[in-house]
Amino acid sequence: MNPSNPASTDTEARTPEELPAVVTRLFKGVLYAENDEKVWQSLLGLTSHVRDYVSVLGLDLILDESEGYAFLRSREDPDGTLPRLIARRTLTFNVSLLLALLRGRMLEFDTNSSELRLIMTAQDIADMVSVFLPESSNEAKILDRLGADIKKVQELGFLRKLKGQADTYEVARILKAYVDAQWLEEFDARLADYRATLAGEPPASERVAAEPRAEAQEEGK
Repeated sequence: MNPSNPASTDTEARTPEELPAVVTRLFKGVLYAENDEKVWQSLLGLTSHVRDYVSVLGLDLILDESEGYAFLRSREDPDGTLPRLIARRTLTFNVSLLLALLRGRMLEFDTNSSELRLIMTAQDIADMVSVFLPESSNEAKILDRLGADIKKVQELGFLRKLKGQADTYEVARILKAYVDAQWLEEFDARLADYRATLAGEPPASERVAAEPRAEAQEEGK
């Protein structure tokens, strides 16, 4: 312990008491700065300790201080030797498409707007999805399912319903961490397969991981 470094001394003193609470909270789901400021501040002070602790368990801490969120992600394990502590869900086709479109809209929003929060109504989302539907698809049937897809995306923590505003949502910025740039680069090719699937036709090409796998943790209550 170095008395000349107050920050170091403070962090070391807090470690035994606060580290278990921070790690336990992360295991419950995504931690947002705005929702749990006390735990968030503890995490920022103990980041290296948390990384070391979860590393032993085969996990990585994903922390974006500027966006205000943190979560745990399982490390890649090609040999399958590590137990999976964070559940991985294979998303349905419809939810995959909705996530991709929301991520694309967020990219467009960040490029063209100075606002921090992307707000969309259910109608906005329906209009966004309908643009990408093939003419031969049963558009009415697909849009009827959209409500269930929106609910699932909300459960995964990528949409937040705004209080007091009917069918209005904020697109959670953590979506950027799950649908990454590489996935977006392949979006056009995948979209062609999406359209073929919606039209009931075989995909135009063999799809490689066309539907993203999300280690999305439902937010702790």
